[in-house]
Amino acid sequence: MSNEAEQKRWEQESLNPLLKRSPERKAAFDTSSGIPLPRLLTPGDPDPDYLEKLGFPGEYPFTRGVQPSMYRGRFWTMRQYAGYATAEESNRRYRYLLEQGQTGLSVAFDLPTQIGYDADDPIAIGEVGKVGVSISALQDMETLFQDIPLDKVSTSMTINAPASILLAMYISVARKQGVETRRLRGTIQNDILKEYIARGTYIFPPRPSMRLITDVFRYCQAEVPHWNTISISGYHIREAGSTAAQEVAFTLANGIAYVQAALDAGLDVDSFAEQLSFFFNAHNNFLEEVAKYRAARRMWARIMKERFGAHSPKSWMLRFHTQTAGSTLTAQQPENNVVRVALQALAAVFGGTQSLHTNSMDEALWLPTEKAVRVALRTQQIIAHESGVADTIDPLAGSYLVEYLTDEVERLAGEYIRKIDEMGGALAAIQAGYIQNEIQQAAYAFQQAVERGDEIVVGVNAFQAGEKMELERLRVDPAIEQAQRQRLVELRQRRDAQRTSELLTHLSVAAPGSENLVPLFIECVENDITLGEICRVLRDRWGEYEPPAWV
Repeated sequence: MSNEAEQKRWEQESLNPLLKRSPERKAAFDTSSGIPLPRLLTPGDPDPDYLEKLGFPGEYPFTRGVQPSMYRGRFWTMRQYAGYATAEESNRRYRYLLEQGQTGLSVAFDLPTQIGYDADDPIAIGEVGKVGVSISALQDMETLFQDIPLDKVSTSMTINAPASILLAMYISVARKQGVETRRLRGTIQNDILKEYIARGTYIFPPRPSMRLITDVFRYCQAEVPHWNTISISGYHIREAGSTAAQEVAFTLANGIAYVQAALDAGLDVDSFAEQLSFFFNAHNNFLEEVAKYRAARRMWARIMKERFGAHSPKSWMLRFHTQTAGSTLTAQQPENNVVRVALQALAAVFGGTQSLHTNSMDEALWLPTEKAVRVALRTQQIIAHESGVADTIDPLAGSYLVEYLTDEVERLAGEYIRKIDEMGGALAAIQAGYIQNEIQQAAYAFQQAVERGDEIVVGVNAFQAGEKMELERLRVDPAIEQAQRQRLVELRQRRDAQRTSELLTHLSVAAPGSENLVPLFIECVENDITLGEICRVLRDRWGEYEPPAWV
């Protein structure tokens, strides 16, 4: 089949309405999801009963928010994503951000850490500390949180395939600080399905990967009850090019798969559901983004109550972190990114987010400088303290257009979820390439619209300035990699070689079985066994995931 014929087939079969319209129609008044925007809406246009459907904040189906008081009770957590170079340098950045008023930590790991390799592995050459902090062993994690009391902060860690191992390190650091695990608060992303779809930092095949996730559910339910065991991520799906409705659909479809996996592992839905969390993008189409969050909350509440039979209202709540859209940042006229980020952050607040990261204006160019990070944090603080939008609960509720868009996002996302269910669920749809292709087609359609000039990106395809950029570049010293390698040499020389061998043998025997691996991971890291050594044993026992050749 020719490329042109294949493209036409996808356009015919896709549920994305933008692909079914002529170029002229695509340029008209549509949202990113292809929802047509009426010129004017009047009472009764969205749904004659929409006021009855709204309900109240903090009540099922939580369209208007998961807390009755929302930000009148307390602001969202201001959680700036940071991490680079060594644990020492990242620790300095965290303490700086806390001094500037940040209210939660968010850890970025480098690529070797994300895919389970130590800093001295040959595959890590040239990547140590480049896009996040390098963490190979417990000593690195101790340094990362030095002088930061873990019972006083909430920490989010963007880590997926080896999430259970990094959680084991965090728990071990807390123990060394004398902090009880039951007092720890935070989140591990731990969302492997979106790695297969959109991000690519996977290690193991789906079956053992899902086993690790349900092991974390079971362990944290008993030992770390205030920890979010997963952050089911639509953010990276949107960054890969999806529409708003696709972001909701594919994220919730993944959520359904995780809940079902936990049930299949013998867990009771109400024992783990309130520790599930979500992670969404804040993109440019302001009103559609507000509606997206409202629709996602309402859909998840119904899924948990009606599909899975959860009884606790806490199990029905979709609680989410938001990050402004990295894919919308431009290298051209980077100061414009401050405006983009402010609008995106405002949409997240209007949408009722529980936690928020605002991107820095220079991230399209390099790792953000300290000044740019401060401006990004100040953006949240100005919204919280100066704008007045947090003074009332759900200020856009009842807007004819917002309620119409909420219904339309829910309708489009629901159609996708039904189709994915017919295919056998999210994992089957991923293995068939369906979700990946839907995202690729949406990304392609958007890029075509930009190149035609139907979509305006200020400073890129319109309103260019041609000015030179003079931002201070943040560099990662190449010597960092050698220093990390030397620390690992010294660690392996001083640890108990016999105990190391015993624990790795135990892990190799336990991996194919049904033993919960999280306590074993904790024991391993507390005996100075490294991330890469643990993952090497698991690779030997489970193999590595290889995506289909056509993905």
